[in-house]
Amino acid sequence: MVPTLAAALASGDLADPVDLRSDPRLIVEAPPALQGVAARLRELPAAKLEAVLRLTGQAGFGAPIRVILVAEGTPAAREAPPWIAGYTTGAGGVVVLFPARAPTYPDSSLEDVLRHEIAHVLAARATAGHPLPRWFDEGLAMIAGNSWGLDDRSRVMLALLVDGELSLAELDRRFGAGERQVASAYAIAGAMVREMVQRSGAAAPGRILAGVAAGLPFASAFAQATGTPLAAFEADFWSGHSLRRWLPLMTSSATLWLGITLLALAAARRRRLRAAALRERWEEEERDVEQDGPGHEPS
Repeated sequence: MVPTLAAALASGDLADPVDLRSDPRLIVEAPPALQGVAARLRELPAAKLEAVLRLTGQAGFGAPIRVILVAEGTPAAREAPPWIAGYTTGAGGVVVLFPARAPTYPDSSLEDVLRHEIAHVLAARATAGHPLPRWFDEGLAMIAGNSWGLDDRSRVMLALLVDGELSLAELDRRFGAGERQVASAYAIAGAMVREMVQRSGAAAPGRILAGVAAGLPFASAFAQATGTPLAAFEADFWSGHSLRRWLPLMTSSATLWLGITLLALAAARRRRLRAAALRERWEEEERDVEQDGPGHEPS
């Protein structure tokens, strides 16, 4: 158990520890100040959960997934890097979310973060505990979180400019580095898995997970599920994402850098504005609950 998770589980101000009233697949726990957020997560449409199941090739959730909401300023929040909005134990089925940090790249809302982390749990269960390359696990979760857009494309292009092509092993290592490296790793991993799904179909991730569960090395499971050797897919991906093919009309590297940087900054600003508006709405709702007092339904 990682220290942050231990702190979250040991927190004395979690309320409503078991709630099976809405969806028995999710058990959402939260301190009093985050009960409104917890209620919204419990109402996540079943269709969005079913989409994550289909993506990972699973017929059901198995054991319920425990979702713990953590407030900023707590030991659990202080132990986690500030750019992390959530994480999971994998097959153990415990998800820790930091609502005040959402949206944080690569997800555009707290609901996206939740689906992202649920995908990690289901992928771990689908492989029966066998490990996955980090790039594939995170790229799959990005698709589950419905996270792909202009911001991601800008980050992939920035990564090409700054770092050039990365091997899959180097891409995996980037997830353990600093915030900039992690963000570019997410963008590239998401682009890779998205392209694999476009080429091989929506059922391909589930077939890969099933192959790993059967004991195949990941590269063998990938080739069997997609019909393409992993090394060939990697080479094709980088060939298709070269700057020459993406921006054939751009002749000035300075102009290219400026344009990409402006796109990335604009996308980041939109995310910060959405996060601020969401936090303001939560605070207003919580103030309304406090003003109503005990025994009253919130307006």
